[in-house]
Amino acid sequence: MLSTAHKAIVTATVPLLEAGGEALTTHFYKLLLAEHPDVRPLFNQANQVSGEQPRALANGVLMYAKHIDRLEALGDMAAQIVNKHVALQILPEHYPVVGACLLRAIREVLGADVATDAVIEAWAAAYGQLADMLIGAEAAAYDAKAAAPGGWRGARAFTVVQKDAESAEITSFYLAPADGAPVLDFAPGQYIGLRLDVNGQEARRNYSLSAAPNGRSYRISVKREPGGLVSNHLHDHVHEGATVDLFPPSGLFTLQPADRPLVLISGGVGITPTLAMLEAALATSPVRPVHFIHCARSHQVHAFRAPIDALALAHPQFERFYCYDEAPAAHEQVEAPHGVGRLDAHKLAQWLPAAAGGVRDVDVYFLGPKPFMQQVRRSLQALGVPAPQMRFEFFGPASALE
Repeated sequence: MLSTAHKAIVTATVPLLEAGGEALTTHFYKLLLAEHPDVRPLFNQANQVSGEQPRALANGVLMYAKHIDRLEALGDMAAQIVNKHVALQILPEHYPVVGACLLRAIREVLGADVATDAVIEAWAAAYGQLADMLIGAEAAAYDAKAAAPGGWRGARAFTVVQKDAESAEITSFYLAPADGAPVLDFAPGQYIGLRLDVNGQEARRNYSLSAAPNGRSYRISVKREPGGLVSNHLHDHVHEGATVDLFPPSGLFTLQPADRPLVLISGGVGITPTLAMLEAALATSPVRPVHFIHCARSHQVHAFRAPIDALALAHPQFERFYCYDEAPAAHEQVEAPHGVGRLDAHKLAQWLPAAAGGVRDVDVYFLGPKPFMQQVRRSLQALGVPAPQMRFEFFGPASALE
């Protein structure tokens, strides 16, 4: 039971978390992954090496400690965690293991003089409260997905029925259920959990669903990452006819109904969820104005240009703009992009719907590498897009965009 005294102690540790939270969470992951190899498939080791996972957890722990008296101030943070957990099938039995390693990390990093028995007791109570909240929300999500038409619980076998190269780096996988039954509907922008065997080891990843729902199959489009364990395995070893396990779709970054013009901005493989959003938006009646802005390093790695160009020809309300870091060479017989160089406020000012009274009344969804998203948000703010009408999501661990 989390008492008032416990809350006071947790709040008092906020300065320590601000100064050394990342060191604490880095040590936590070392303990967890070394002593509990059964949970390793739940984590992308590349995010451990880069520090993204420890930084994201440190930020989450800090935010929880800061707002322990008013958890509603955390906004969508808890819901984002729940969706990530559901997509990877985090279960109640995982929480005690995580809690024990977290408390050990607090003691070992902060030292016994700071992490006294009272501090450990307070954080144990705080973690217990958080775990109970997440377990309850995740159980409700699992139940809802299992009960919905086409839904299921746990892993379900899917067959790769088609595999298409979309660019020099991105390949699409069309996945149909091995049992031939319908599949769960999803909201454009959501992702699917994937489980497969890589060199005798289980691995799990989340991938955005890159085509609108059809009730029969799913499509994911995967970028080959340099050194990427799962992405390289998918590209090189998972062919048509192969079977993989999927967990039901999840995610909060979803297209919301509205009459305002829709702007979809993506960088690199960030294009994948916007494709499902684009198809859904163009299928509505009446069709809202849609501006699609995609950035790529070059034409060789620009995926899905042909189908998007075809949609632009078929829908007068739809405009698309492409921006490359590098312009095509003079000898290359390819259509030039609409802009060259980094996407900035100047380019966006030309490609977004016009402002009225200093405000651009549009709904903007954007996704891509973190520096790209930081620049996009700064530019949108400068161009008068209201903050509540900007929506974004991270492919990897959720972290602060600032």
